[in-house]
Amino acid sequence: MTSITAKGEPAPKEYFTGSVWVNMVVKPDDHLNSTIAKVTFEPKARTNWHSHPYGQILIVTDGIGYYQEKGKPIQIINTGDVVKIPVNVEHWHGASHESAMTHIAIVPTDQTGTVWLTPVTDIDYNKE
Repeated sequence: MTSITAKGEPAPKEYFTGSVWVNMVVKPDDHLNSTIAKVTFEPKARTNWHSHPYGQILIVTDGIGYYQEKGKPIQIINTGDVVKIPVNVEHWHGASHESAMTHIAIVPTDQTGTVWLTPVTDIDYNKE
């Protein structure tokens, strides 16, 4: 049994900017067909650019955040929003400037759930 209410562990600094916490609720070694994590971003925190060979679903459970696909404008995401990220689309997501944001991340996986890329620069982040 696992609890989704736990804050989790600090996210790896090589893939995230700012203070981010990850609670891995379903892990790859659980031998299921997806990973599921609750991810909490403090204001201005965000992921690196990344993609997923099988896509990703984000369910925003608290706060206000940003989501951006490569070559498109930043979108504001709010509590209750569901973001359906297509296969192999480069993107990033994180908290807004003034608000923390928590989401549930669902990634179908077979061992290659995330392809991590470069950090999102402050210039790109501030284009909101």
